[in-house]
Amino acid sequence: MMTTDTIETAPALAGAGQAVPATIPELVRTAAARHGARIAIQEDGLRLSFTALEALRAQAGRALLALGVTPGDRVAVWAPNLSEWIAAALATHSIGAALVPINTRMKGMEAGAILADSGARVLFCIDDFLGESYPQMLAPHRPATLERVVVLRGRAGRQMAPDELAWADFLALATRAGDAEFRACERAVTGDTLMDIMFTSGTTGRPKGVMTAHAQNLQAIHGWASITGVEAGDRYLIVNPFFHAFGYKAGWLAALISGATILPHLVFDAEAVMTRIENERITVLPGPPTLYQTLLNNPRLREFDLSSLRVAVTGASAIPPVLIQRMRRELGFRNVFTGYGLTESCGFATLTRAGDDTDIVALTSGRAMPGIELRCVDGAGQPVPAGEPGEVTVRGYNVMRGYFQLPEASAEAIDAGGWLRTGDIGTLDLRGNLRITDRIKDMFIVGGFNCYPAEIEKLLVSHPAIAQVAVVGVPHDRLGEAGKAFVVLRHGSKLGADELIDWARRHMANYKVPREVVFVQTLPTSAAGKILKYRLREG
Repeated sequence: MMTTDTIETAPALAGAGQAVPATIPELVRTAAARHGARIAIQEDGLRLSFTALEALRAQAGRALLALGVTPGDRVAVWAPNLSEWIAAALATHSIGAALVPINTRMKGMEAGAILADSGARVLFCIDDFLGESYPQMLAPHRPATLERVVVLRGRAGRQMAPDELAWADFLALATRAGDAEFRACERAVTGDTLMDIMFTSGTTGRPKGVMTAHAQNLQAIHGWASITGVEAGDRYLIVNPFFHAFGYKAGWLAALISGATILPHLVFDAEAVMTRIENERITVLPGPPTLYQTLLNNPRLREFDLSSLRVAVTGASAIPPVLIQRMRRELGFRNVFTGYGLTESCGFATLTRAGDDTDIVALTSGRAMPGIELRCVDGAGQPVPAGEPGEVTVRGYNVMRGYFQLPEASAEAIDAGGWLRTGDIGTLDLRGNLRITDRIKDMFIVGGFNCYPAEIEKLLVSHPAIAQVAVVGVPHDRLGEAGKAFVVLRHGSKLGADELIDWARRHMANYKVPREVVFVQTLPTSAAGKILKYRLREG
């Protein structure tokens, strides 16, 4: 497991000579002092100033203390993009507890496993989102270590379980904890304090908790905001989910560190997004390439005034240069950036720069951010020449502290020299621009979400009719890639493709659900018994 020394930080974007905050509580206090009555969060009639957000953070922090949460504990959030999500996260950070974000597309079994593995004592969730009640989904899979559930928003008239609290009732608990106790916890938070544990699936099929600390995240976030030019007065529509580093760290935390206004968005819908851009004068709109493609392909595009748009940030292994051109010409973005990062690197590693030509922005992920080293290596760990493919490795302040309670996996991911192995294959040009060309493992990307076949296979094989299953990624017109499952049934069992897909939708996040199922008698294997997935892809 890697440890990181105290981080030296560059001058803050908001003012020359002002240091980047080392902790989240310091960030919020500084933002409140600097921006005061400026709106920090705007949502459905809510206008929360930076000063008010600072007060809400402290109130929610005292309420957590009243629930018995202590520094070093874990607190989970399982909810879509809401102002309460931000307040709960900031409160967690402020008392020295670690935040555990949970993917809103997960089902109860998946969320229960993350809650169990993290040992989270408190869960913030939502009662009704896209027709699902999160507390009800979780109930059969709830670990004994979870003591309290706080429902951020619930249906009118819903009866709370004995160990559940509505958000307003949770906040009311703040009177049971003194301000002195909260401030003592806050002062004890340092740059090296664990800030979050973000679970990411690995090739073993079991999600691993990536541990990162306050200062390394804030330095990376500051660097991202400096390069992309997000600044005070910007209006940042955050469509990227808060459970992901793109919506959390390069999202609302980047807005806070810059003094921009956060405008959370629940579910992507092209016309709803364009309406908000026009009505709320959005200036910053990051997202995956599919977001911009969907906007550009909408027949009503020209009916909306999108002239306020200024900054776009996206990322993928390769983007058609024509998309970047159309984003600039038809959506009006003055600056379009692409980047690369992974959960294990705080979500940040490379970015293109303002002034890069279209091919650099479209076909590469840019070059390393300041303070971060990048190289492509061969099987022996030796750097390969420029233009030659190799495994992408990253070193710097942004590299995770390791996987939660998995020292062997941590040692495998980070070598003795501090280099993080990404599992991606790429090339570096003579200017240091990174081009991702392939993935070492079998991961595929569905609509911007990483899918790991081993994890999906583990979930599918729990079906009583399935003996064996192998999942591969195949091209998909709308999603880019999608899963295709090859299934061997148990002797005497019967199961239809549509029936299995419906079952999968009930037990896993929608993006993981295979779009195609093929039933086979046997799976192709090597002499050692390894399933030959290349044969499945070819077939």
